[in-house]
Amino acid sequence: MSFQQGLSGLNAAAKGLDAVSNNVSNAATVGFKGAAAQFADVFAASIAGGGSAQAGIGVNLTAIKQTFTQGNISVTNNPLDVAINGQGFFRLSSNGTVSFSRNGQFLVDKEGYIVNSASQRLTGYLANTSGVIVPSSPVDLVVSSADLTPTATATGNIGLNLDSRSVVPAAAFNYTDPTTYNSSTAMTLYDSLGNAHIQSQYFRKTAANTWAMYSILDADAASQTGPTVLAFDNTGALTTAMPLGALGYALTNGAANLSVALDFTGSTQFGSTFGVNRLTQDGYTSGRLSGLSISPDGVVQGRYSNGQSRDLGQVVLANFANPNGLQSLGGNQWGETASSGQPLVGAPNSGSLGSLQSAAVEESNIDLTAELVNMITSQRNYQANAQSIKTQDQILQTLVNLR
Repeated sequence: MSFQQGLSGLNAAAKGLDAVSNNVSNAATVGFKGAAAQFADVFAASIAGGGSAQAGIGVNLTAIKQTFTQGNISVTNNPLDVAINGQGFFRLSSNGTVSFSRNGQFLVDKEGYIVNSASQRLTGYLANTSGVIVPSSPVDLVVSSADLTPTATATGNIGLNLDSRSVVPAAAFNYTDPTTYNSSTAMTLYDSLGNAHIQSQYFRKTAANTWAMYSILDADAASQTGPTVLAFDNTGALTTAMPLGALGYALTNGAANLSVALDFTGSTQFGSTFGVNRLTQDGYTSGRLSGLSISPDGVVQGRYSNGQSRDLGQVVLANFANPNGLQSLGGNQWGETASSGQPLVGAPNSGSLGSLQSAAVEESNIDLTAELVNMITSQRNYQANAQSIKTQDQILQTLVNLR
């Protein structure tokens, strides 16, 4: 008489219930992946091999396997909350120790590193001083709080229409007298120190299809340049080669002198009122970091108070040939093992790696309804195996009572 089968069944049912209970308790854990207990029957081994009437000696727990299926994605209000849509794991570093996680709840610590709640640093590729990301060995991602260096204006693009019905002014050009020119516009330029300057352009008709442009910086008569000729054909299209030669302005505020080339490509001369439809330039003042965003391909971009943006780095993801071979470390993390294989590291949305969604998190992939059914099944299995032991005990008691 053997109690082995019933006892092993009790142990198996208890282990199965442990797995189900752990799933239920982590139903609200971000990035959690559910697990299921796997069992195998047990037979006594013999030199001659088992016969056809061999009953078996119970059940054994072979493994508790996690299911790396996609969890639902929910939106948050933190731009550094990141959800993985597809395959891959975040690569985290803590004093050189690397681990992997699907939990994308991140923040910036006092040193500027992007970290999780356990102060483990998110890794990726850093951008150089020009904002160019060059893939290399992943390093800890850090957000620089330094001001964005100003850039002096070098080119300006202006698109406008000059009214062909205008008449040639009689008096010589004087920017303070509106009767000496037909139209004007202005745009903001920046010097090497980030200081703003107002460049005004004045347009004076000199003959049919011919205009003279004068330019003045900061309403300073000494900075006046021109006339620069703008010529049009009989269809109103600009014929002067673009861009124009650079206009130079001497500055006295300690910044380098300005040299700005204007491009009027696309400007016209039609019989309609003067209007400006494009006015851009490539300079900007200094800026302070005002926000962060992460693109689907993992690029961390900083937004600055001067309206500019710059790439600061790129998050990397890691994938494994056998994710089920990873070792659970707790804290929503897994560790590499010989069974999992080496991590395949790359940019999101490349190869087999999934894409990222900023201001969102991946919920647990637990189906509570299914887990509650599994819990009932484990309970019934436990009760049935307990009944098996009880029956074995009654039979044994009957044998003991024989006289």
